[in-house]
Amino acid sequence: MTQDIVILAAGKGSRMKSAFSKVLHKVGGTAMVRRVLTTASTLPESKLHLVVGHQGEQVEANCQDFSANIVWQDNPQGTGDALRRVAPYLQADGATLTLYGDVPLIRSSTLAKMTALSTPNTLVLLTIALDNPTGYGRIVRDDQGKVIAIVEQKDASASQLAIKEVNTGILLAPNKHLQTWLASLTNYNAQGEYYLTDVIAMAARDGVDIVTVNPENEAEVAGVNDRVQLAALERELQKQQAIYLMQNGATLLDPSRIDVRGELITGQDVIIDVNCVFEGKVVLGNGVEIGPNCHLKDCQIGDNTVIKSNTLIDDSQVGESCDIGPFARLRPGTELSNHAKIGNFVETKKARIGEGSKVNHLSYIGDTDMGANVNVGAGTITCNYDGVNKHLTQVADNVFIGSNTSLVAPVHIAEGATIAAGSTITKQVGEKQLAFARARQTNKDNWPRPVKK
Repeated sequence: MTQDIVILAAGKGSRMKSAFSKVLHKVGGTAMVRRVLTTASTLPESKLHLVVGHQGEQVEANCQDFSANIVWQDNPQGTGDALRRVAPYLQADGATLTLYGDVPLIRSSTLAKMTALSTPNTLVLLTIALDNPTGYGRIVRDDQGKVIAIVEQKDASASQLAIKEVNTGILLAPNKHLQTWLASLTNYNAQGEYYLTDVIAMAARDGVDIVTVNPENEAEVAGVNDRVQLAALERELQKQQAIYLMQNGATLLDPSRIDVRGELITGQDVIIDVNCVFEGKVVLGNGVEIGPNCHLKDCQIGDNTVIKSNTLIDDSQVGESCDIGPFARLRPGTELSNHAKIGNFVETKKARIGEGSKVNHLSYIGDTDMGANVNVGAGTITCNYDGVNKHLTQVADNVFIGSNTSLVAPVHIAEGATIAAGSTITKQVGEKQLAFARARQTNKDNWPRPVKK
């Protein structure tokens, strides 16, 4: 059965106190509305419609890669009004699923259950029972347990307010009926708005079957109106992701202190210490150990590599059994071969480090192609930028570079060469040569120290 999916994202969200559209605020590193669109995109044979209004240009620009039909809701007058704006674009057959841009944790499995129940004469409603249903529309059933209406809180009687089962706002309605119901909506209510929920009573009146589905948990259908609720959903999402990681063989030393803002894929026996942040797509091989306070973004880490505390890795490829940190920074374009070592306070950028090579401490290696079994002394830097262009430093296998060395690119250090400590190297060094480039030391007797005036 073909399906239209409408995501409502036109609200102002004034309680967010923000210059940005509410639905563009992020949960797990992704804008809420993008999370909903991504989930909706998993349903087959579906056409996406995105209803925008306040700051709609921001929302449209942020979501253009989904190729959704953009529908504007100026002067919004409720959810029913939003669906009426979309009505001309709905397919004649099939059904329409209504979702919300500020309800980001809805699951595709729940939507699939709704879709499985959809027929040309069935309306599927997502409901949930809450201990405290304040603020939600109540599900009204007849003596046989059939849904006959939804009553909004401000319009509910005392007996209806006692109902625990509430409307989540998410429903799937057959288009051949929905078009008629939308045209019949009125705004004779306390809010003066067109309620989409009024179609439930119309469906009951017209003999359409109304069936209900329940989400797996309350957070799945929780909406965001302010930053407090946004933070609560962030914590819920991180909790869910932590559970998933542990169930797949990762050890989290404190599951409440990990943030995954993208996709984290872990092998077996991965250990992650506290306060680590993962962004974009991060892949950790088997036996990887990550110390506390590390930040990994868009990188792949090979088996049995150890990443020590306070290390930053961005857009880099790390081989097997490497040793990184603490306080290391691997910038975009870094590639470490197996058994390489990057020590404390070392920064790399667009650098290929060969197998078994070591850059142990206090160094900057940028725009460099380094071979195997190279030893780089403390304080070594590659001078890769001349003020206009970047240049390459090439270091062959088995090179030893003494401490406090400057390699002025472009420069090539041949296999087996040795660079004396404190040298500034500006030209090629041949195989097994010793290069030293520093001023001769001069000692002066009885040197008068400067005196403060």
